[in-house]
Amino acid sequence: MSSELKVPTGRYLVTGGAGFIGSHLCERLLAQDAEVVCVDNFITGSHENVRPFLGNPKFTLIEHDIVAPFDLPGGLAGIFHFASPASPVDYAKFPIETLHVGALGSDRILRIAAEKKCPIIVASTSEVYGDPLEHPQQESYWGNVNTIGPRGCYDESKRYLEALTMAYHRTKGVRTRIIRIFNTFGPRMRTNDGRVVPNFCIQALAGQDLTVYGDGKQTRSFCYVSDLVEGIFRAFLCEHSEPINLGNPNELSIVEFARRIIDLSGAKVGLTYRPLPQDDPKTRKPDISKAERLLEWKPKVELGEGLAWTFEYFRDQYQAS
Repeated sequence: MSSELKVPTGRYLVTGGAGFIGSHLCERLLAQDAEVVCVDNFITGSHENVRPFLGNPKFTLIEHDIVAPFDLPGGLAGIFHFASPASPVDYAKFPIETLHVGALGSDRILRIAAEKKCPIIVASTSEVYGDPLEHPQQESYWGNVNTIGPRGCYDESKRYLEALTMAYHRTKGVRTRIIRIFNTFGPRMRTNDGRVVPNFCIQALAGQDLTVYGDGKQTRSFCYVSDLVEGIFRAFLCEHSEPINLGNPNELSIVEFARRIIDLSGAKVGLTYRPLPQDDPKTRKPDISKAERLLEWKPKVELGEGLAWTFEYFRDQYQAS
């Protein structure tokens, strides 16, 4: 993979910019001397994630729900649309808000892209594949999704987002990019996020057995956030309008992953098994051949290295709480 790419100079809108991935995008843009307008309603975002940027004159924070109208005068060099609850805990608590931001909020942001005549990259998800019958998952796979299940609010909001994005591309000529993000981890994840990485880290730090759902044989593949951000920037700069998978294809079972966290922490803990939630995917592994071909991208950070950095972050959060 070639060296880190730089976006054109200018002003960028980042929706969901106070979230886990969104805040890393803001940081990367500011490091490249871009102007950043961060919009977040803090339903799941954190003020702590953007606090380091508040003294930067090139950073503007707007606390607002993008489902509601808002005015953004001036030009834009691009839009990174990442506003949405993204963990099962969050979209179980906010199912209507999740659907609204995927539909109404996305329409509002795509309209802005059309008005400003700027490129937009939208964050979709591996969840559009549902509980996949294809393995690994290619972008051509249409998915196996339960539209009325407890995860349907998130899955369908993102599937609608993709359809809406392509409609704006085809009918209004908006320069759109769609990325399907697979499991990503790193600093700035919330301790109560509900996903497996923060759950396991916090349980190990508390000296509690790690909670495994089902038999733990279901698989996931974990991408470190810096690798994902590089892929996002490459996708933004690529003139390709159809979905691109971004994730790490190195797959392991949840039980294997739990053992890695226990070894890393040195905690004298075991595993506790609970029933598998409805529609929880049995496998998750991206086919990234398209990203390798079009973006010259693949993950660089080894799982052990990324986990060590992430665990130290959660150790600091746990000790400060």
